[in-house]
Amino acid sequence: MHQSILITGANGQLGTVLTESLQLKYGVENVIASDLREKASYTGIFEYLDVTDSDRLEEVILKYNVKEIYHLAAILSANGERNPLNTWEINMRALLNVLEASRKNNVEKVFHPSSIAVFGESAPPINTPNNSLLDPLTSYGLSKAAGENWGKYYFYKYGLDVRSLRYPGLIGYQSRPGGGTTDYAVEIYHKAVAGESFTCFLDRETTLPMMYIDDAVRATLELMEAPRENIKVRTSYNIAGISFSPAQVAASIKEKYPDFEIEYAPDHRQEIADQWPKSIQDLEAMRDWSWKPQFNLPKITEVMIDNLEREHEHFI
Repeated sequence: MHQSILITGANGQLGTVLTESLQLKYGVENVIASDLREKASYTGIFEYLDVTDSDRLEEVILKYNVKEIYHLAAILSANGERNPLNTWEINMRALLNVLEASRKNNVEKVFHPSSIAVFGESAPPINTPNNSLLDPLTSYGLSKAAGENWGKYYFYKYGLDVRSLRYPGLIGYQSRPGGGTTDYAVEIYHKAVAGESFTCFLDRETTLPMMYIDDAVRATLELMEAPRENIKVRTSYNIAGISFSPAQVAASIKEKYPDFEIEYAPDHRQEIADQWPKSIQDLEAMRDWSWKPQFNLPKITEVMIDNLEREHEHFI
């Protein structure tokens, strides 16, 4: 029997899809989803969990004899800038609680997501390498950069098998956006399918690295299943999908919905996006565990529209 797996932040954009994938792979009875609230339609084991509460976290780990943790709970970039100190406090406290509880209770593997938000003005904006200097200019980015180093520290000091990926912007139809700077690329499809115009909070030519959610989940599982000795990067791996701008997404959507209209009204999130890479180099991920994305922009648009149209018909 596979040992129990705990997912924190299971209701989020990534957590929703990752939870289902882990249930499918390892059995519903071996996957414990946790969050600050339970979804009405949730299938499987759910535990209420605020990860900043270390006692409650240990209680859940011991109750299910948890051996793997996917720690996804965090405040994201755009939301995080509204209260930077709170973002730092919550994101760091949650991660350190997970690392400490794992060390003390014989958890064998920990996954924690990092982000392209760790890069700042020192990183080359095109094909940003894995070993670029990290000088982020958001509280979220600072917490992720520090988290990468804490993960490496726990691996070298305690032998805890901590693994991480730097996600680009994620696109999926399974849940609505959760306060990230790349969220326009999800919301735009919802508006198009609903027959509404879309006001984009980034400039039309703002090119950012993006990835379809299925690629992100597959990358996560492939990383976690790779032999321990293959994992050479103990901070976090760059993973690249594709890079595109809002204007390119809109053009892709117009092939299906010619009357779709988009306006551009850049807000505070534009400043965040301008600090991030336009494209990512992921040679280390390809070398160490054979990473390769499968979704390009036309394929993403096709899958997003097909699934959202089905949902839309269901609610009409």
